[in-house]
Amino acid sequence: MLLSKKQPSAATQWIEKVKYQKNREPYFKFLVNPHLRYTAFLFVFLSLWFLLQVFLFPQTKTRPTTAVAAVSTKTYEVHENPKTTTKSSSPKCNGKVSVYVYNLPAEFNLGLLDDCSHLNVYTNMCPQVANRGLGQPLDNMDLGSSDSNPWFATHQFIAEMIFHARVENHPCRTWDPAKANLFYVPFYGGLHVSSKFREQNHTIRDALAVRLIDYLLDQPTWHKHYGKDHFIALGRTSWDFMRTDSGPDFGANCLLNLPSVKNMSVLTVERNPWKGSNQHGIPYPSYFHPTTSDQMLTWQRMMRQSNRPYLFSFIGAPRKGVDKAAIRDEMIKQCTESTRCKLLKCDGGNPKCYNPSEILRVMRESHFCLQAPGDSFTRRSTFDSILSGCIPVFFSRHTAYTQYAWFLPVEESKYSVYMDEQGDESKSIEEELLKISKEEVERMRTTVIDMIPRLTYAHPNASNSDLGFEDVVDVALEALAQHVRNKIYDDLTIAESS
Repeated sequence: MLLSKKQPSAATQWIEKVKYQKNREPYFKFLVNPHLRYTAFLFVFLSLWFLLQVFLFPQTKTRPTTAVAAVSTKTYEVHENPKTTTKSSSPKCNGKVSVYVYNLPAEFNLGLLDDCSHLNVYTNMCPQVANRGLGQPLDNMDLGSSDSNPWFATHQFIAEMIFHARVENHPCRTWDPAKANLFYVPFYGGLHVSSKFREQNHTIRDALAVRLIDYLLDQPTWHKHYGKDHFIALGRTSWDFMRTDSGPDFGANCLLNLPSVKNMSVLTVERNPWKGSNQHGIPYPSYFHPTTSDQMLTWQRMMRQSNRPYLFSFIGAPRKGVDKAAIRDEMIKQCTESTRCKLLKCDGGNPKCYNPSEILRVMRESHFCLQAPGDSFTRRSTFDSILSGCIPVFFSRHTAYTQYAWFLPVEESKYSVYMDEQGDESKSIEEELLKISKEEVERMRTTVIDMIPRLTYAHPNASNSDLGFEDVVDVALEALAQHVRNKIYDDLTIAESS
């Protein structure tokens, strides 16, 4: 504890003042003594020299060295990486990010939750939309003692709700549209489209999306850049919003095909690699939503120390269809035949496949996690894998590499393994993985664990002073702001040159 010296009372100060006034004459008689006079002159000379040094040669300010950061991160066993490691300060907007959140009519977001039992044609979503989209709390995750529980049974297609909740409390939010460089349209499009998958009438299926655009076109803020500084976040894949006249109709609507939406930036858990120039991939939400940097650091440390007896693992079910079935059947076959593989087969309603604790346990015990494409290219399992410190093995470039450019390292081999599903490597997975040295595996796992913060959706109630790291929303807003600046600048350049 720091002890402060007790200040004298007003009465004491008055007594001391009188005492000084009564005795001030003898204090100046010391100048008569030559020894004391010499001492006084020396003191005055040194004082003047010190003042000259201060005013004529002021001390320059220096930036903190990286050595300080290295010491602090070593304490928590976090490897210093400016893009992937928890930071000691909250995100700084510095005028680069200023996001305005539209207060949409309730029918476009929160009003949809009134009928939560019918938001998905396959399941009751009421438990899933609780806690601003985090879902039901989990109490079976061994993070240790904590003031708040960061674990939730989060649905894989609920990112739009969590994103909305985080932006509402974000330090870069502005209530003044004149100061904004980003305009967020909090439309729960994924929840709506999944409630209409079986609607045969396309006009009814598309109606809410059309009304949303009509509403935006009536806003003065839209017309400044005609939506190029606007964005939406969707919790489902882009395919659910890009219905085509050719091919089977699996329930998609026309949202992303609307001309006005093509002007906007679209955040989605899976972008169209060929027709999604305005689409940007954001991670699927996993189960971990920390409120403090201590929770994040504790989990990262646990993942570094985790015992991993299995070389690789696979969690999933067989799929129908020639292409999907082939690679999954091959993975299940190879894993079953290997003593180095842990298989969690999810056919027949295996309850372990719906237990987050069991899923993460399998991954925490594995060095590599196989990530076969699912119903589409991407999988929530990819982010469960990284959360568990398990190196992902991809069999399609569209499972991650063409999806999440804002969030993943540029050098793919630093954090993942790629085997073409049509190539020879995928026919001998264990043999290929054994070729990677132990040193390389450790290096890759270090990178994977360092990536966890920026692939995590922090708890919406987390204060930035406590959070201490950049999560999915922080990374997305920063990248979006830069993307919008570039887009508007390019438009101005073209206009000036024409």
